[in-house]
Amino acid sequence: MTAFTGLSAFPITPCDAAGRLDGDGLRRLLAPLVEAGVDSIGLLGSTGTYAYLTREERRRAVAVAAGAVEGRVPLLVGVGALRTDDAVRLARDAKDAGASAGLLAPVSYTPLTDEEVFAHFATVAAEGGLPLVIYDNPATTHFRFTPDLIGRLARLPGVVAAKCPGPAPAEAVQTVADLRAAVPGGFPLGFSGDWNATEALIAGGVAWYGVAAGLFPRPCLEIVRAVRAGDVERARALDAAMAPLWDLFKAHSSLRIVHGLAEDLALARPVLPRPILPLPEPVRARALATVRAMGLA
Repeated sequence: MTAFTGLSAFPITPCDAAGRLDGDGLRRLLAPLVEAGVDSIGLLGSTGTYAYLTREERRRAVAVAAGAVEGRVPLLVGVGALRTDDAVRLARDAKDAGASAGLLAPVSYTPLTDEEVFAHFATVAAEGGLPLVIYDNPATTHFRFTPDLIGRLARLPGVVAAKCPGPAPAEAVQTVADLRAAVPGGFPLGFSGDWNATEALIAGGVAWYGVAAGLFPRPCLEIVRAVRAGDVERARALDAAMAPLWDLFKAHSSLRIVHGLAEDLALARPVLPRPILPLPEPVRARALATVRAMGLA
């Protein structure tokens, strides 16, 4: 197994209203992930609100996390930025602070072309000093990678894996096949979108980049291990048991749900970066009641 296979847990980055990192809260969030034995930790992903943090707070978050995990779990760190030169600097910062690899999303204001994204990745891979994971998250970047572009990027020196949005279950087999045909043999293809991840793994994905795993690693690990063991029926049953949480994620966004739960479970006191607002209290109470009824808290 490698840092780019299995379960990658994506925790929040707990900060105060001014965007200052809560280091103790981050350590409390990471401890159960290490204890559970996740295969990697996706720090400063979209759930980790990387785009809202200063360079200094991002560097501090990596340093705190590296100190907390003490080399026991690889750290995949978000290094996305609007400017290519800033992404290079963030990659260097992350490497110096203890990151194992960078998660590079094509952050933009002006819509990007495929050639611009290719050049962006080529530069950060060559100059940033970190192995890069292609971070395809069209819900936040509004850029969608084609299999052809992922295939081209996968052949760049220093680009080592891809994190793709989980397709709808009925499309999982074809989507994974199309991507597999585009990339070199053995190139790790992983998937996000928790409610679609199980079918993507069954179809041949080798990693689950999971938001739920950032708070509840053990049930997510059970799904990954069931797929790995070839027990598809058990994997689907375990996934079905998570459906109440998936429904909350789809209705209110996984970001807001896990921020509220992190506080309600006394792991941290995170403040969402404005203009993002916290969940209404009735929804937050329902989320806590849901995970308790599921036996997760």
